Amino acid sequence: MRIKVTSVFVDDQEKALRFYTEVLGFVKKRDLPAGGARWLTVVSPEGPDDLELLLEPNWNPAVQINGRPAAAVFQRTLYEAGIPCTVFYVENLQKECERLKKRGVTFAVEPVKTEGGYQAVIDDTCGNLIMLFQEEVSG
Repeated sequence: MRIKVTSVFVDDQEKALRFYTEVLGFVKKRDLPAGGARWLTVVSPEGPDDLELLLEPNWNPAVQINGRPAAAVFQRTLYEAGIPCTVFYVENLQKECERLKKRGVTFAVEPVKTEGGYQAVIDDTCGNLIMLFQEEVSG
């Protein structure tokens, strides 16, 4: 068993595609019609392209909580609690943060030393916080 696709809920697929490709530097892999939305995935140019990140719409009306799409409620709850929805590993956190700041990325948490490495948290402009993490090298 292996992970092939994982997803992040987004409030706007087109805006998400621009952020994840033009700002973060991922590459679009798939863009297929999917029931009023798109099966829209990106991959990292630094990793195997068989691991895809699905930019999944948060507005599915079929699954609701108190009359609102459940994914949107879940996403908003995480965001308001300051909880990142996923983690992206980077080789050099300081360098990556400098690159992203030049591209106008908003940081919810500036780079800090943590157990096992360094982390920062960014806002993806699509309703999510994303943690960037650099592992501490032992030795």
